[in-house]
Amino acid sequence: MIKCKFENGNEAQLRHVTVGALVINESNEILLTKRAPDLLRGNKYAIPGGFLDRDETTADAATRELFEETGIEGKVEFLFKIEDRPERLNEEGNEGRQNIDFIYVVKAAGGSFRENNEVSEIKWFSENSIPDEEEFAFDHRWAVAKYFEYMKKSFPVPLIGGLI
Repeated sequence: MIKCKFENGNEAQLRHVTVGALVINESNEILLTKRAPDLLRGNKYAIPGGFLDRDETTADAATRELFEETGIEGKVEFLFKIEDRPERLNEEGNEGRQNIDFIYVVKAAGGSFRENNEVSEIKWFSENSIPDEEEFAFDHRWAVAKYFEYMKKSFPVPLIGGLI
């Protein structure tokens, strides 16, 4: 939670905005990163993503985070999901920031894998090779599986709210 103090002197606990990139290559594989061991949910797979910076759009943040974490450049295709359930992160047993997450489908558009301090592994996965649920940080496996479902039979997006 973000603690803020307003002009009228009132204080509030506000929610964070995060972004995620479901990155696709020409083979329709999904790019996953394994989080560095010292991060929350370390050594677990996740889609590239992070916090929204001041003065950027959620789409810009998704491609920025993708590049920072992987070295891959991307082009946003469309907004896939907005996850806004307050209980989402508390269900996962973490610090309870209650992040509101904007997940975009992003097409890989260049670059090459590079090492950084946020991830310990960067790898492409086909639908049949996605790691098991217990190997994922957060609820990212659900988003990946839902994307592959969408590719077989499209449905209206963006998805909003819970695990639909």
